[in-house]
Amino acid sequence: MIRYPVFQQCKKVAVTAPSSGVEPELHHLITKGTARMEERGFRVIVGDTTWTQVKAKSTPAPIRAAELQKFLQDEEIGLIMPPWGGFLLIEILPYLSFENISPKWILGYSDTSVLLLVLTLKTGIATAQGTNFVDVRGEVMDETTARFLDVLQTRRGEEVTQIASPFFQTEWQFDNPTPHIFHLTKQTEWKTISGAPFDCTGRLLGGCIDVIRHLIGTPFGDVAYFQQHFIDGEPILWHFENCDLKTDDLRRTLVQMRLAGWFDHCVGIAFGRSPANDPVEGYEIEDVYKDLSDELGVPVAYDLDWGHQPPQLTLVNGARARLVVEGGTGKLTQSFV
Repeated sequence: MIRYPVFQQCKKVAVTAPSSGVEPELHHLITKGTARMEERGFRVIVGDTTWTQVKAKSTPAPIRAAELQKFLQDEEIGLIMPPWGGFLLIEILPYLSFENISPKWILGYSDTSVLLLVLTLKTGIATAQGTNFVDVRGEVMDETTARFLDVLQTRRGEEVTQIASPFFQTEWQFDNPTPHIFHLTKQTEWKTISGAPFDCTGRLLGGCIDVIRHLIGTPFGDVAYFQQHFIDGEPILWHFENCDLKTDDLRRTLVQMRLAGWFDHCVGIAFGRSPANDPVEGYEIEDVYKDLSDELGVPVAYDLDWGHQPPQLTLVNGARARLVVEGGTGKLTQSFV
């Protein structure tokens, strides 16, 4: 059975850096984020790892793991939000204890999705892919991002629906922030590789494919165990986002996942928008998606609202979800059962 954390505003929000921390010249992003969240009624505690970044990581792996473990065990904390992703979160996994963790939400994306997926696979505790802490520092939040609060406050037995964003951001302009941080200038269009409507129901799992692929074949990536012990064999609806991979590398990764059994009992696959997906010798991203759909015999949707081109829906690993894509738009309904 999936265990769903419950987040209340009386609980603290903890910021910690299990992957990359924040360089001194960017510390203002954390102080602004803290101020905005406190204006919204939350209490924020910022861990020491957040303030440092040396050699592609915030601190050595044992220190990062110890701070995260402390926050996981703290009953006063209801939500853990890394400042952003990074590169080397996978290093901390051997230092974490997954027993007797008090269920609480962890929210983020990119490299953070390694932690999210592992925690759900090993413990059955639901985790949330969505906005990073630095991206809630605006005067307001766009309507898509702001829904993370509704999702995290959903209780067992309830459901929550999110719809496609009206516009998305094509590139980051860090030196020119808007009141809601992002530059949402291009009209959103959700797509399916077949052109037919996508309507799938399954248990959500996924993350940033660049990094979660490295869990394959390790004790931290046992998808079959998760299916048997926590969801009673229900089908999986996979969600992926691609940060940096070209089409050939993405294709190799998806084949490896298939060969490793990750797509056994899969009902559908949905990909977020990506600034990558560069073609190789004419092999386009749509070719990758079609090959995957044909091999697995399941529908594939793409250019949805998650990944490195905001805004983002909040996706709950472990939740039973119905995803509908039709006519360039769609909706995601997640049931906490």
